Amino acid sequence: MKHELGVIQDPEGDDCCPAPLEPPLSEAQAAALTRGFAALSDPARLRLFSLIASQPGQVCACSLVEPVGRSQPTVSHHLKVLYEAGLVDKERRGSWIWYWAVPGRIDELVAALGLPVHAGSSRP
Repeated sequence: MKHELGVIQDPEGDDCCPAPLEPPLSEAQAAALTRGFAALSDPARLRLFSLIASQPGQVCACSLVEPVGRSQPTVSHHLKVLYEAGLVDKERRGSWIWYWAVPGRIDELVAALGLPVHAGSSRP
């Protein structure tokens, strides 16, 4: 069998099957991206991230409780998971914490899937 341009040919020259594809991500890269995908796999966290990312600026944690219909401790837990996954960043101001989407992080996740990244999809 002969390998030529991604196709394995048998000795008679007939196309047999496509050559195995090279993995687009290394194990280390996949492990690094897993936290972001895992964080977004929860419906409440996906909704929270969507709320935060859709705002032109920063969002106070106090504003996120009512829209997702969860208790304040539950929202705080989900925000912590989003923060640890590198999807949002935060700043404490007095007794409240303000959140914003990390620019470019969602683009990394989209790019890892081999999908085109649209300009301006992440906001500071």
